[in-house]
Amino acid sequence: MVLRYLALGDSYSIGEGVPASGRWPVQLAARLRREGMRLGDPQIIATTGWTTDELAAAMARTALAAPYDLVSLLIGVNNQYRGRSAGEYRHEFRRMLDRAVALAGQRAARVLVLSIPDWGVTSFARGSGRDTARIGAELDVYNAIARDETLRVRAHWVDITGISRGNPDLLADDGLHPSAAQYARWTQAALPVARSMLAR
Repeated sequence: MVLRYLALGDSYSIGEGVPASGRWPVQLAARLRREGMRLGDPQIIATTGWTTDELAAAMARTALAAPYDLVSLLIGVNNQYRGRSAGEYRHEFRRMLDRAVALAGQRAARVLVLSIPDWGVTSFARGSGRDTARIGAELDVYNAIARDETLRVRAHWVDITGISRGNPDLLADDGLHPSAAQYARWTQAALPVARSMLAR
């Protein structure tokens, strides 16, 4: 039986500026297959610019054949970018996470949440005159919320924010989105967690 993987998110999951093979969900599935797991290519529901509510609306329009064996979620950077409140993010992220658990057959242990990377360290942000320290601080608040909610339902949390901060030059040509090389580092961080999840 081939295991099924659903990846939910925004530009970071669709891999803005990189080839399809460079997207982190695609890299993750490929790495797991190389280890002998019968995991299919991910079904990715993600578009550059989506906020939590926009992802939720897209999911409502999409025929999703639950249960999935693995569901990943990475969402929220565009909420922060648009200046939305942390309280609103908590409410909408909680609903999104509950939906992800349902799509995993009510198995929270099959849901993998990645933290939001810090776009404030990118050359795009530095060259735009934005307050990069404020961006980082706001994303820290968002990520604390996402981590709290993830652990509340006993899903799995992988922090890749430090990777984004430690590799600010691993970017696509737009100077904003990660390169395939940075996504490979995210994949490396997520791999042991995903392996353990699917081995249960």
